[in-house]
Formats: sequence, structure tokens, C-alpha cells
Amino acid sequence: MAYDPRTGKELWRVRHGGMNASARPLFGHGRLIINTGAGGLKLLAVDPAGQGDITDTNIAWKYGKVVPTRSSQLLIGDLLFMVNDAGIASCLDAHEARQQWQERFGGDYSASPLYVDGRIYFFSQDGRTPVVEPSATYKLLAENKLGDGYMASPAVVGKAFVLRSRTHLYRVETP
Repeated sequence: MAYDPRTGKELWRVRHGGMNASARPLFGHGRLIINTGAGGLKLLAVDPAGQGDITDTNIAWKYGKVVPTRSSQLLIGDLLFMVNDAGIASCLDAHEARQQWQERFGGDYSASPLYVDGRIYFFSQDGRTPVVEPSATYKLLAENKLGDGYMASPAVVGKAFVLRSRTHLYRVETP
């Protein structure tokens, strides 16, 4: 649902049949990209123009394969990147939800990926961090291992990553 922030009045709604999403919605190319968590349409792009129930008229695309239930997606240019809970990473064309690539990292993933300095970092629950080039063709740039695993999404402070593992808090940056 979308609300007018001044009045609280509902502007529009979309029925998706899913749960309350933990992933943040994204906005790009005139569309709102919504991850519904588990069940329902799972991942959909909505044209937010309109009033009332816009379910039948304003859904631009739906995608239901290997969608995460916890972590957020990244919209970088025309591409949408994500990793599902079981460690399957995907890249979609953001205009049509056409899959560009899919790669099995293995392991479990809850933390949201991070895009920094032309690289995408994915943080696993066992402490591995695959680093991928943000392109329509899959290219693994590195795989790092630090700590005992990440459930929480990372933060960025200046040029440093702040990572909270199960037992430690790390600040990682180039000296």
C-alpha cells in the first residue's frame, strides 16, 4: 500500500498474496520493485501511478524463482541482483525480469548484498563473501572468508565496511 505522507490517506494498493517483506522495496525506471518474502508473487514490479486497487492494471512483471525471503535486492543500472536464502545468486534485467545469470554460491544467506566501488559483496552465514562484477555476465572477482558468519546486513562508514558476525564486530578498510 502507498499512503500520502501528509494525510495518511491510502493512495493505492497491490494484492500479492505474500507475507510482510523483510527486504526493502526498490524504486527505479519508474517502477517499485517489491519482494513479498515467502509465498504469493514473491518479486514484482509495480507502476505506482493510479489509485485504489491497481493489482490487475499496474503490475509490470512478476518473478518467482530463487527469490530471497530475508535479504534485499540491488538495482544497479538496468540490472537487479539478489541471493536467495540457500545461496543461489541471480541477475535479472530490471525492465522485464529476464534472467541474465544464476550461480550457486552454496551456504545460507540472510544479509543483504552490498554494492561498493564497482563490486557486489554477498555475505554468507558461514563467513564467506563472494565478490561479483555487476554485469549481465557472471564474473566472480574474489571470495573472502572472515569470521564465523553474517546474519545482519553490513554497513558502510566512509570507506569502511562494518560487519557484525555471530561473535565479533569488524571494521574493514584499506589503510
